[in-house]
Amino acid sequence: MSPLSERIQDYLPLLLTGLWQTVAVTALALVLASALGLLWSIMRSSGSRWLELPARYVVEFLRGIPILVVLFYIYFVMPELGLDLTAFQAGVIGLALTYSCYIGETFRGGIEAVDKGQVEAAKSIGMKHGKMMRRIVLPQAFRIALPPYGNNVVMLLKDSSQVSVISVAELTMQGKMLASSTFDNMTVFTMVAALYLCLTIPLNFLMRRVELKMGAAK
Repeated sequence: MSPLSERIQDYLPLLLTGLWQTVAVTALALVLASALGLLWSIMRSSGSRWLELPARYVVEFLRGIPILVVLFYIYFVMPELGLDLTAFQAGVIGLALTYSCYIGETFRGGIEAVDKGQVEAAKSIGMKHGKMMRRIVLPQAFRIALPPYGNNVVMLLKDSSQVSVISVAELTMQGKMLASSTFDNMTVFTMVAALYLCLTIPLNFLMRRVELKMGAAK
């Protein structure tokens, strides 16, 4: 076995541990971000000033702050206010809050792209707003928003590396620790890049397949 193969074999278990942390952070943050994003989009498209304004302010506020600052605030400042979170929890919440704004705008664009004639027709037959959103608007909006939503998912996966700054032992953090102890930067970070590609390439393929199946891709 060559020296390079031996090093790869030695490094891989630690990096795979980080890889699973990356997947866990991304999956949990995506679920929370999607739920919050849907809430923001519905509030901003409700036509009610009392719902639209708070959602707009939240979205603009969070979009104006870098992810790193959001993570630092949740992990270092919130304990001073009585909310003590683990690094993993803070990382998930920070990513979810930030990406809920981008996903929310993606969903809002989908909602606003739905044919207004269908909305007017639903109103004309006395369909209530909630039922109209659930049965007519949201299914079409999600199909329209699916391609940019897929881009958000991939970006969230890559930005999960940001949680390494608060000591979450995901793939990037494991790579940095391994490189600092072995001084084998080229091999370690090449492996880190390859492992990210092992996640992003299948994810891109999966999202493309979903888009084609739902008729969202062009």
